[in-house]
Amino acid sequence: MNASFGETVRFIGRSAKRLAVAVVGGALVAVGLVMLVLPGPGVLVVALGFAVLATEFVWAHHVLEAGKRGARRVTDAARRAGRRAPRR
Repeated sequence: MNASFGETVRFIGRSAKRLAVAVVGGALVAVGLVMLVLPGPGVLVVALGFAVLATEFVWAHHVLEAGKRGARRVTDAARRAGRRAPRR
């Protein structure tokens, strides 16, 4: 395996970016999970963490999309329930 210097530098750069995304995204998810029980925008921070992770990892993109679909279902259900509620 005789990789050129340029190939080696590109590999290290890609690996470093992937590691940085994993650390930052993971930290955001962890802080968001803590904020679910402590005061703060926990759900928003968890979503942000998965958005960061999704820039490099396909599995995180799938989790983020599933969360978006779930949020859309909840929003739609709340709107439907709001229309049925009698006004006083």
